[in-house]
Amino acid sequence: GDDDNHPQARRLWKKIIENEFRLVTSNYVIVETVALLQNRIGMEAVRVFHEDMLPVVHIHFVTPEMHSRGVSALLTASRRKLSLVDCVSFEWIRDAKPDVVFAFDSHFADQGFTLLA
Repeated sequence: GDDDNHPQARRLWKKIIENEFRLVTSNYVIVETVALLQNRIGMEAVRVFHEDMLPVVHIHFVTPEMHSRGVSALLTASRRKLSLVDCVSFEWIRDAKPDVVFAFDSHFADQGFTLLA
């Protein structure tokens, strides 16, 4: 609730649910999200995420090739604030070609992806 993007995230989540958008993410994003929730909020938040949110999300498992492409992109970019999960996500998004991306990280817009607004 104290995140700057929380009000917009709530609004967009409601839009996603109301419009029955198909949600897809990678297992890397799930791992990153669980770690973030566990460290910042606690295990109850992890439980709610797992039981209430993940059932409506299709999880795509990152292949070794996609992981390798993400590592290469990370090393090529050589930017401290850019994560391996972001770089692997960029590769996955390029392959999957979704209509929009639900993200607040400016790196996604920088890569030319259309963000859900």
